[in-house]
Amino acid sequence: MQAADREWLRSLARQAGPHARVALVGGAVRDAFLGQTPLDLDVVAEGANVEALARAAGLPVLFHPAFQNATVTLPDGRATDLVRARRETYPVAGRNPVPHPGTLEDDLWRRDFAANALALHIGPDGGVSLLDPVGGLEDLAARVLRPLHPHSLHEDASRLVRAARLAARLGFTADPELLRQVPDALAVAGDTPRLWAELKLLLSEARPGAAARTLERWGAGGVLPGVPWLEGLDRLQDNGQPVSPQLYAAAALHASADPAQLGARLGLGDRPAGLLARALSDTYFPDDTPERVLRGLLRPDAPVPLTGRDVLALGVPPGRAVGEALSHLARLRRDGQIRSREDEQEALQQYLEGKGTWGG
Repeated sequence: MQAADREWLRSLARQAGPHARVALVGGAVRDAFLGQTPLDLDVVAEGANVEALARAAGLPVLFHPAFQNATVTLPDGRATDLVRARRETYPVAGRNPVPHPGTLEDDLWRRDFAANALALHIGPDGGVSLLDPVGGLEDLAARVLRPLHPHSLHEDASRLVRAARLAARLGFTADPELLRQVPDALAVAGDTPRLWAELKLLLSEARPGAAARTLERWGAGGVLPGVPWLEGLDRLQDNGQPVSPQLYAAAALHASADPAQLGARLGLGDRPAGLLARALSDTYFPDDTPERVLRGLLRPDAPVPLTGRDVLALGVPPGRAVGEALSHLARLRRDGQIRSREDEQEALQQYLEGKGTWGG
């Protein structure tokens, strides 16, 4: 871990006192065992006042009384969660769980997968010990994702999408129990708001296409449309082409039967839809712009429109005549009379010859 993070965790353990327990949990512990420096920290406290503990270091804190959680902003700007150890129940599948005070072990048992149910307990003296009540270390070694409960994905279908994100990012496989629960997750997917938040996070992964294909292999391909196009964007990234999450989002919208509804559920805003509209238009965009990259993926046979520079190269003086020539070509494209750049060049030549004199 980073030295500053280690010292912050030790200070929390000292402030909590000898009768409390403080532990680093979840993905940070998982990533550390996988040889990565954990940066996204989640901390659980048992037997301590979470709000007082969060504020003890004098860092910016946002406290959430309902769950007794605090979001602490570290000196380098990272946000980290400090939460009260709890157990959870799900009165309605897919909806928010009801929290109850619990122990560190209870807190680990409420998590999604065994590989994420690891905790590093930090003692008041700075000593550390591993808590692994569900066999998560073995799953890490096997690189497998195993739900902790028979109804885990039914209670929270977003766990299915999170599993695909982790599988694609870390090279993990699905335990048979996870695959058995996929139909249960799909049955409540439409009633699980967190699922859409997870899908939005999927579009920001390093290789969203790989995660979407993982969902498809698991029998959940209908959750996010456009897998072949998302994989095409992955390949462009692999070849050195920068691809933003907005490009991935626009490709998913293009594949959707109801792009407006999908965009609203994912909370995408207007930018991906605007990018898609521009990419599908006949407007000229330079190489390597997002519009040109997306057009090349979705419309690989679309001709590259001629520009004002091409018209000027034929001797047309700058001014109204250039715009009129380009408008004429745009009309021909909309009518389906131009299907290649050669068609467009020939149509421009005929148009100019027909005008007789530039500017009409």
